[in-house]
Amino acid sequence: MLRQPEGATVDEVASVTGWQRHTVRGVFSGSLKKKLGLTLASAKEERGRVFRIAEPASG
Repeated sequence: MLRQPEGATVDEVASVTGWQRHTVRGVFSGSLKKKLGLTLASAKEERGRVFRIAEPASG
């Protein structure tokens, strides 16, 4: 969901996985950012704060 161009909100991920919101935020911070080293981008949109896995900068 986070790799899709439209991204996902914490509530959307929680709904699909059955996890609680604080668990989703913990996975974002702990597993995705710290363990896997992925960069999460977030933006405030009409449906709420939307998270996406940012593409690595090429150069």
